[in-house]
Amino acid sequence: MTRISLLGAVVLLAVTSSSSLAVADDGPGPFGVTVDAPASAATARVGAFFRGGLGGGHFCTGSVVRSEGRDLVVTAAHCLDGGGDLVFVPGYRGGDAPYGVWKVEKSYVSGGWDGGERGEDSDVAFARVERKGGRGVQDVVGGNVFAAHRATGATAVTVTGYPKSRSTPITCTNKPTAHNSTQQRIACPGFSGGTSGSPWVNGDGEVVGVLGGHEEGGATDDISYSVVFGDEAVRLYRAADGE
Repeated sequence: MTRISLLGAVVLLAVTSSSSLAVADDGPGPFGVTVDAPASAATARVGAFFRGGLGGGHFCTGSVVRSEGRDLVVTAAHCLDGGGDLVFVPGYRGGDAPYGVWKVEKSYVSGGWDGGERGEDSDVAFARVERKGGRGVQDVVGGNVFAAHRATGATAVTVTGYPKSRSTPITCTNKPTAHNSTQQRIACPGFSGGTSGSPWVNGDGEVVGVLGGHEEGGATDDISYSVVFGDEAVRLYRAADGE
């Protein structure tokens, strides 16, 4: 892998005021409740990262975003630190890879993260995966729009990811709030190790965050963080999309 650097159903209830039934721009829902993610077109775009193949155990989450090459996955930068032969498995369930196993060919992280900096405001990255028979992963499962400069909490977002302890994904919808000007947070229980890189998708099908950033995603399983996508994230996406 080449590394590119630029400067049974589980239901978990969050004990917050947002856990009651509420309505957002993207529809009604019980906010702050984590459940098993159903198999669907939307969750097929979310997948697990493995080292060396399915037998190695998954360690992070990513999701397919639209690109010219139709081959980009967005995740957290700290998910791509370890190197090695990484593969991305969209829609992974119970040991099966219904949409194939896609080798990571290049990773793209910003200079604010690479070179030992590991700045929490730079904890976003892209992985370019191999093509199969002339087709990219986006041709198989589709992709969400990568969207920067969105106001934190303007709408609810849905977070979907793969805890290390599970072979199926979990999902939760809530409204994020600002942690500071560069970090956003969300109250969703049960997002433990392995869910780093989970996409935050708004009602327009836009990825407006990935689980990571502050404390590499959070010190507890119930409060998660993401970088607020700004100019740095846009430059990184354009660099990855331009190859």
